Amino acid sequence: MKPDLPQAALAQLGHRHRWKVLGVGVAANAAFSAAFAGIPATAVVMRAQYQLSTAQLGLVLGMMGLGVAISELPWGLLTDRWGDRRVLLLGLFATALWLLALAVWVVPGPFHAPGVSVLASSLLVLGLLGGSVNGSSGRAIMAWFREGERGLAMSIRQTAVPTGGGLGALILPTLALAHGYAAVYIALAVFGGITGTLAWFWIHEPPTVTQHAAATNGVAQPTHGPLRDANIWRVAIAITLLCVPQVAVLTFATVFLHDFAHVSTWTLSATLVTIQLSAAVVRVWSGHWTDKHQNRRTYIRVCSVLSAAGFAILVAIVQFAAREGQWLLYTTPVIITALVLAGICISAWHGVAYTELATLAGANRAGTALGLANTGCFIAFFIVPLCIPAILLFSSWPMVWLLAGIFALAALPVLPKPVRNAAISGVLSKVRVV
Repeated sequence: MKPDLPQAALAQLGHRHRWKVLGVGVAANAAFSAAFAGIPATAVVMRAQYQLSTAQLGLVLGMMGLGVAISELPWGLLTDRWGDRRVLLLGLFATALWLLALAVWVVPGPFHAPGVSVLASSLLVLGLLGGSVNGSSGRAIMAWFREGERGLAMSIRQTAVPTGGGLGALILPTLALAHGYAAVYIALAVFGGITGTLAWFWIHEPPTVTQHAAATNGVAQPTHGPLRDANIWRVAIAITLLCVPQVAVLTFATVFLHDFAHVSTWTLSATLVTIQLSAAVVRVWSGHWTDKHQNRRTYIRVCSVLSAAGFAILVAIVQFAAREGQWLLYTTPVIITALVLAGICISAWHGVAYTELATLAGANRAGTALGLANTGCFIAFFIVPLCIPAILLFSSWPMVWLLAGIFALAALPVLPKPVRNAAISGVLSKVRVV
């Protein structure tokens, strides 16, 4: 595809322009994450104002994930064909306009609330439109950054997910309680519109030389498409499995703490904010560290094991609190701490895993590979909120967190084995144990 600016103009942008591209990628993902993770943070308020049962709440929250899952791979293929700029602008402005439509037509009033089908289909469309952000911003970053920098860049970009989600969790529940859901949707639309404006000025296809260097520097390019690469499928499936417990935390942690531990709305928001912002810090550190040591697959495996251990501890504490009811008041801080630690571990792998996936695909085909992974990831975002109410109907919260730990551990055998570290120039030229 031809660059959207003349080569001379692109050359004048300079090497530093890549940081503006990264900034827009972060802002774009944060804007959608504020909606995607922020709206579930209002779950308790949504259940009351929209007059939903817990099962209906799970369906409604899951529909946004289904929308993203359906659209991710098509958006990724379209990004590799059209380029990052067109897809990102289309997705951001269309999402902002849809949120404004929700603020007008899909908000509960004092005497009437929109039906479950209306709310669910509205959030489905929100997911369909918002799915454009993930692959397009990731491909732009892969094109502008070189191998040895991409782990840090992609991890910074992935901090947008917990950062945007944290901001959403901090602001949206209070906004919904004080001013209703029209204010929630308008605030999210404004965030998306501002980000779209930044993308208009700063997102461009890189110069041909830069793009070629970004695509080939230090990485042997695949000779076949991403969808025919077994390792890409294995990493994408592992990402899907790791997303299951992450979704459980993001969508039902507030409901769990409210219904089981009876904590305040402020504590609910503070807990999710702590998880999201701490995960953001760990993602940045892990991106730089794995760039330096070239051990991305090993790092993902460690996150898998630590997450499983964290959920096992949470299960033990919750079981004890449920059995010894008089101790619930004293165990609540321990429960919150265990949930926060498990939540951080299960959110810390994103940037590294997506960098590994995009590197396997090559920069020019990263949109498709990222779309594949995000499809699986958001299938989890659809299915998990539907399954948790069913699990609670037949079992209890300890079973929810036990299954979360099992899924975290299930990613281990699926991930490709760690590659012995090497300085790569087309092929591995030297080998040492990671």
